[in-house]
Amino acid sequence: MDVLIILAALALLIVVAYRGFSVILFAPVAALLAAALTSPTLVFPFYSGIFMERLASFVKLYFPVFLLGAVFGKLMEVSGFARALLQALIGLIGARHAMLAIVGVAAMLTYGGVSLFVVVFAVYPFAAEMFRVADIPKRLIPATLVLGLGTFTMDALPGSPQIQNIIPTAFFHTNAWAAPWLGLFGGTLVFASGMAYLEWRRRQAAKTGEGYGEGHRNEPHVVSDGALPNPWLAVAPLLIVGVLNKLNTSWIPAVYGKTFDFAAVGVAKTGPVDIGQVAALWSVEAALAILFVAVTAWGRLRARFHQETQQAVGGAMLATLNTGSEYGFGAVIASLAGFQTVNAFLSQAISQPLVNAAVTTTTLAGITGSASGGMSIALASMGQTYLERAQAAGIPAEVLHRVTAMASGGMDSLPHNGAIITLLAVTGMTHRESYRDIFAITCLKTAMVFLVIAFYSLFGVY
Repeated sequence: MDVLIILAALALLIVVAYRGFSVILFAPVAALLAAALTSPTLVFPFYSGIFMERLASFVKLYFPVFLLGAVFGKLMEVSGFARALLQALIGLIGARHAMLAIVGVAAMLTYGGVSLFVVVFAVYPFAAEMFRVADIPKRLIPATLVLGLGTFTMDALPGSPQIQNIIPTAFFHTNAWAAPWLGLFGGTLVFASGMAYLEWRRRQAAKTGEGYGEGHRNEPHVVSDGALPNPWLAVAPLLIVGVLNKLNTSWIPAVYGKTFDFAAVGVAKTGPVDIGQVAALWSVEAALAILFVAVTAWGRLRARFHQETQQAVGGAMLATLNTGSEYGFGAVIASLAGFQTVNAFLSQAISQPLVNAAVTTTTLAGITGSASGGMSIALASMGQTYLERAQAAGIPAEVLHRVTAMASGGMDSLPHNGAIITLLAVTGMTHRESYRDIFAITCLKTAMVFLVIAFYSLFGVY
């Protein structure tokens, strides 16, 4: 019965998300319904002591990353840098490779530190135009964007500044560059299999005579603001993010040591900061090249800077609260007896530490509809256990970091995922039209995690 309660709460959240309702509103409803069905007396304590506490802790840690990423991405869009990169890539590979071009630009932007949500807004207008010219069905745009912005650059490639690659650092005392060879291997598998799937779907549509289609919702009107920036200038902010992120990863621990003691500067009431838990966050926050974009493109930005940054702040708040609410939902579910039953079963049934961590993480990511939320819950409740089991088996923490990060971006993209809801709304598509292909990319991504584990087990390379 306890397990059925969890499934019922998850089903409710999926259904309301599928119908377009806000997860910020319905995540607490679904979570507290599960608590009430377990025991009515749990509702108010679970809301205040678990749901809101976990939501607040998520916002406290990660809102700066969402905020700075959103501002950076908006400036990349308004400055014309994002479009310049797209045009350069089209010139390099040809307009007929529309899918590859969109995946490439989305990947460059996300790996360069632009928020996933912002990339959707920045790239979609050009994706729609390219798909229309190439006569590729519009329903394939969401899956194409998902491959480029929410898979290999999000959590597989070493050094990614996305939050899904940063969260494990706080639990395993690693950094964003953990297990680089495993990350490159896994990222290559995800990219290759995803592109193969998308091309197969494109050829299927072409055989049946299906083209871009007509009467679509939210069709963009791409307006040219004149000559685009030099593509080398446009790519510079992304390179700056990568270089500074790598340097900051070494500099910050060297400057601050293992802890920062507030008492030493006369603030006795505040406890010390564990630098190992926040170094990766600080590294990313200090690496985002907002100032570079603002200075080099101020002529384009000046008239719209106030309006666009206001929109970026609003988008960052919405994205943070979406994810934080799903984190709170998952935390409540993880505290119920039904989850303890599932967790105990997984722990007993799966003895291999990496497989156990991957399965538990991707399961929680699926329950919460959030890669970052699900991974945070999994690591908060089981992170130390995973680390101890891995160390006992001679598995480095860096390998555990990479596997856990990649697993979080597996089954997270169920229909109630906030990013999927946003993506479909922006592109004017529905779950019925486009979710099948999004889910296929999700399944491929999840499968690649276990190939990465097999690769490490066979060769010991990380």
